[in-house]
Amino acid sequence: MFFLITVPTVEWVLFSQGEKSLSNFPSVERCFIVLDNLKRHERIHTGEKPFQCSHCGNSFTQRGHLKEHERIHTGVKPYHCSQCKNRFSRVGDLKAHERTHTGEKPFQCSQCRKSFTVLANLKRHERIHTGEKPFQCSHCGNSFTQRGHLKEHERIHTGVKPYHCSQCKNRFSRVGDLKAHERTHTGEKPFQCSQCRKSFTVLATLKRHERKHTAEKPSTKDTYHCSHCGMSFIQLGSLNEHELTHTGEKPFQCSQCGKSFTWLRSLKEHKRTHTIKVQPLLSLFWNRQDSS
Repeated sequence: MFFLITVPTVEWVLFSQGEKSLSNFPSVERCFIVLDNLKRHERIHTGEKPFQCSHCGNSFTQRGHLKEHERIHTGVKPYHCSQCKNRFSRVGDLKAHERTHTGEKPFQCSQCRKSFTVLANLKRHERIHTGEKPFQCSHCGNSFTQRGHLKEHERIHTGVKPYHCSQCKNRFSRVGDLKAHERTHTGEKPFQCSQCRKSFTVLATLKRHERKHTAEKPSTKDTYHCSHCGMSFIQLGSLNEHELTHTGEKPFQCSQCGKSFTWLRSLKEHKRTHTIKVQPLLSLFWNRQDSS
């Protein structure tokens, strides 16, 4: 049995008979010495987030979490690594970083024994075994194993493209698509086939190429999946065309004016604009020849 009494500024939970711990109260799931701790705990059940960021409007259950978040906007990084020059806005990020120096991986998967430096990485990994996809798109219902993948996917619906190429006007919804596109400017092809040494700008293209050597064939109708957005295709050629919309690559170039296109059919349509312009001139030339 316990009693709650109020003193001028602080409310404390006091125990009868001089009890100073919860060891004699096994039926009590959670008790709190300070009322503030109880309030924080109750927000887990109510979903209340009373602490709002003045910069972006995000809300948090605890004031400490808000302060950590605000450092994203202010750029303040009070925690620094003693072994290198890296600085961090959160103490948890510093601890995770320090493990890259020590090699410590304290979080181990119970199913395959693989270890991780960060608990969040273990949680994501475990979904490979469970198949759990807790993050669902509110637009189309597709589910994802990671929140970041959901955010990337949602940009397909919203049309937001926050990543832009510094060399041209192309914009992209995913940073991976931007990196792949930038290679069309630099000519870099970092993904090399181990059998024929042919190189590719995109990993997914290398994977498809390697099937030519292994003679691997699709076992189901929807074998060809876009590595960027998950769309499925019956034909490999259709997938190849589709992925160009992500990378921004334009491999088909007009020999007359140098303009480039994503698809061959677009190039063919464009070429007709040249023939239409030339045709009246040819007609005029032949008419003059006939009259003379």
